Amino acid sequence: MAKFLLRSTYTIDGVRGLVNDGGTKRADVVRKTIEAAGGQMESLYFGFGDHDTYVLCDLPDNSAAAGLAISIRAAGGVDTKITPLLTAQEVDGATHQRAEYAPPGR
Repeated sequence: MAKFLLRSTYTIDGVRGLVNDGGTKRADVVRKTIEAAGGQMESLYFGFGDHDTYVLCDLPDNSAAAGLAISIRAAGGVDTKITPLLTAQEVDGATHQRAEYAPPGR
């Protein structure tokens, strides 16, 4: 499983739904949605500022993550951005991979 961060911002209609549902119900809906995509929710936090919710989850792969993000955005109520996350070990592996690259102008 791969780890992802979902950052969401409520639309006006989404805020109205949050007021009606409350945070606990919304967190349960998000958990069930992630599980239906074959994943597992690690945590969900509400915030204020640039984003209204932050969700850390595991999903099978990038395709599952993209499908989840598309489904959430298509339903309306929130604008969701999804970010793949790497472990320190994955970064270690990446630093050992070499690719030939010439910067512009060279």
